[in-house]
Amino acid sequence: MSSRIASKKKGLVPMRERISSSSEVFFSALNTFKGADWTRNGKEHLLDLFKRVSLNVPAYRNFLKQNNVSRNVIRTTEDLTSIPVMSKKNYLRENSFADLLWHGQTRLPYVLTSTSGSTGKPTYFARSHEVDDQSSLIHELIFRTSSLKQDKSTLVIVCFGMGVWIGGVITYQAYESMGRRGYPISILTPGINKTEILKILTDLAPQYDQLILTGYPPFLKDVIDEALAQGISFKKHRMFLLFAAEAFSEHFRDHLAEKVGIENPLTDTANIYGTADIGTMAFETPLAILARRLAMKDKKLFADIFGGTMKTPTLAQYVPEFVSFEAIGGEIFLSGDSAMPLIRYAIGDSGGVYTFRELAERFKAHGIDLMKEARVAGIKNHAYELPFVYVFERIDLATTLYGLQVYPETVKEVLLDDRFTGSLTGKLALVTKYDANHDQYLEIHIEQKPNKEVGKVFAGKLLAEIVKQLREKNSEYRELCNFLGKRARPKLVFWHYEDPLYFKPGGKQRWVVRQP
Repeated sequence: MSSRIASKKKGLVPMRERISSSSEVFFSALNTFKGADWTRNGKEHLLDLFKRVSLNVPAYRNFLKQNNVSRNVIRTTEDLTSIPVMSKKNYLRENSFADLLWHGQTRLPYVLTSTSGSTGKPTYFARSHEVDDQSSLIHELIFRTSSLKQDKSTLVIVCFGMGVWIGGVITYQAYESMGRRGYPISILTPGINKTEILKILTDLAPQYDQLILTGYPPFLKDVIDEALAQGISFKKHRMFLLFAAEAFSEHFRDHLAEKVGIENPLTDTANIYGTADIGTMAFETPLAILARRLAMKDKKLFADIFGGTMKTPTLAQYVPEFVSFEAIGGEIFLSGDSAMPLIRYAIGDSGGVYTFRELAERFKAHGIDLMKEARVAGIKNHAYELPFVYVFERIDLATTLYGLQVYPETVKEVLLDDRFTGSLTGKLALVTKYDANHDQYLEIHIEQKPNKEVGKVFAGKLLAEIVKQLREKNSEYRELCNFLGKRARPKLVFWHYEDPLYFKPGGKQRWVVRQP
């Protein structure tokens, strides 16, 4: 169902042909395509996708009719901006599952996954085998740009949740497909069963030269901390850490890399931006990680690239003919071909999009040659001219205090301080509450490590550092402190390891908890 869009005269081959022929064709394209090629291909792919979806997907035909749009008026790539945007509310939930599929047909071999929204009612998604192929190529690209060797035995431990959710299943499929293409990969899928993961690390992992740990960032940190506490060493392996599902800081990346003996976090760690809606969308590359690290060293550059926010986004690259992005008013919209194709779909994230050239020019304006920095960092050969998307954590991943937004990120960084890591896991939950006088205050719930019990002195030092960092990184909070004094200070509540109220074992950590 992919497009046939490119001019072979210019050497641009439709993405489906690249997949069906071999991954080598795909990697050849990565090394030869310029940024303008990807931009042009992405627009033409979207135009072709629109034409086919508007004709062959019942729900989309009805969606266009409801928005008074005729498919015949969308003739050129310039017309794409007039295509109406879709969302779960105005599209997915307004149509039957079958009508969202190609030809309204469920008698086809799709892979199904689901999510559970705030209402608790699951939303089901179908994806095509082409999407799984694309995900596998992205994982292969990540493997090739790492220090992992293709002639060494490699164990992949999938620590994402298995079952009806997408993370574990699509990751397993990606590596299983790589194995069939000749990579020396063995896969085990314990999911979020920490006991089984630790057994694997003890009994099986030592038989392998290379180890890839995949999972949610805070869960992998738990696994690594407990493994080290049990005397399990990662140093005999060539290690790679693959994350997904949430953003994290460069401090967090370096912290885990050091624990498992990774010497180059640029090449041997990566975060994937994916969703149940359409699979693997964008991915960190060594260049993307380098660009974010450089930006974080220069406040003016950071503000210029990411919009002057205190939050640190995930910066990733993407293949426009797999999934393409656009940003309208700071909101991210995606388009992609799958069993349930999506066009200008509001994923619910905020952020922005850059072509390769646009981002390089932003750096140049601040006196930084991005490609020169890549050469110095030793990643020049892996600097592909793919476009970039940056994504902030959703607004629901913040809590409010007297009308201002407080994000977990600042507190997460404090918990990674060497003064506190011996007693705390790094997990927390922010809750906004009201006292007997109906005054609002912030409560921070913090998980202690196994068999640890922090005292008043420790808690006092931690609170002082949290307040200090909040004042430094959040100007609104600083003003609130100046106005309210001690009343603006958060209340710290410490919990035993894996207490089920806020720190239920496995799965995604709830960094913000809403009061009923």
